[in-house]
Amino acid sequence: MNSLRDQRFEVLVVGAGPAGIAAAVCAAECGKRVGLVDDNFKPGGQIWRGDAGPHVQSEEKKWLDRLRAAEVTTFLGYRIVDQIDPGAVIAESTADTVELRYDQLILATGARERFLPFSGWTLPNVVGAGGLQALVKSGLPVQGKRVAVAGSGPLLLAVADYLHRHGAKIPIICEQVSRARLARFGLALLGRPGKILQAVQLKKSLAGIPFATSAWPVAAHGKDFLESVTILRHGKSQTIPCDYLACGFHLVPNIELASLLGCAIQDGYVRVDDFQQTAAPGVFCAGEPTGIGGVELALLEGQIAGLAVSSRFDKARTLFAARNKLNKFSAALEAAFCLRSELRNVPTADTLVCRCEDVSYSRLRAHGNWRAAKLQTRCGMGPCQGRVCGPATQFLFNWEPDSVRPPIFPARVESLATFTPEPAQPLSTEGQR
Repeated sequence: MNSLRDQRFEVLVVGAGPAGIAAAVCAAECGKRVGLVDDNFKPGGQIWRGDAGPHVQSEEKKWLDRLRAAEVTTFLGYRIVDQIDPGAVIAESTADTVELRYDQLILATGARERFLPFSGWTLPNVVGAGGLQALVKSGLPVQGKRVAVAGSGPLLLAVADYLHRHGAKIPIICEQVSRARLARFGLALLGRPGKILQAVQLKKSLAGIPFATSAWPVAAHGKDFLESVTILRHGKSQTIPCDYLACGFHLVPNIELASLLGCAIQDGYVRVDDFQQTAAPGVFCAGEPTGIGGVELALLEGQIAGLAVSSRFDKARTLFAARNKLNKFSAALEAAFCLRSELRNVPTADTLVCRCEDVSYSRLRAHGNWRAAKLQTRCGMGPCQGRVCGPATQFLFNWEPDSVRPPIFPARVESLATFTPEPAQPLSTEGQR
């Protein structure tokens, strides 16, 4: 892969997870000059994380090898913070700021975990399920640690399996949906033997670990660190000692950059056409921002976007049928793991909802919309820029964020001052006397 030498690209890809890697590889293999930006220091995103160990799955290794072989300029450890003007963005690392110009842009910004507030959820060692998995992948030891896993979505089982294989003791896995709804979701897997095989393997790996449906955390307890968690299971409370609580309520797409660039958002996702093109000219989108569907769908959408920006439309069309089939699975996934209304009753009056600005549930409840809450309480104005409390208030109060303002991540003032939009040139006054 090239060094940071050429900062103007025919195709710029934002996000080096599976969708972004597939898009960058396909565009580069079609002869395009491609740049790839990601805030992680290795390609692979949260799901792959650029692991080069001997146990890397074949699909992951295949795409990482293709990326290494492709003529792609990578900006790893860089985060897009603002748009300078159409066709140019600012990317910032901890030590550097670059201006990246492009003819066409592919957004593959992935998704993040949804957190719902409950008493004690800000205690140290209460972490996101995927977040804890990432920490363990980065070297955090969990051998012998008691890790309760709770929330919603297939990620819970995958995380529990990973932690269990790394020596953690899993006292319970809590899934907020009912057993009946899970059973209906199981029926949707009948046409997908690969997914059924994964489910069977997970069940075998997690044999003996209690799995509770219609169960969710209502309070975390501890003085300086987490010591136990109280769950509500079929209406009955149970307190479980633990060292960690891995908790996440499915996923939320990262659509802030897409919104800033003028992409149309529909039902919380970036709207795209058959070739993954958004409503913003020259901007494509692939992966979780267009719908939570997993690695297979992300790879297909990334390939379609990479081929489309390269005008290889016929080849892109050959992937439509497989993508459409996976989109049906994505819709079944969304329906199966929708959040139950009882979760809105979990926060108490003094439960923090915005942990960046220490804003409690009772203070937010006094307002009627997101804008009013921001103006009066500073909710959503801290370092996370509403990425945690935004989806929480959207669920708790049915609030919709009304705008995205730059910078979309905290940025150095010098970065914003250095790269400013080019001023419009004044009309010539020659000959006007």
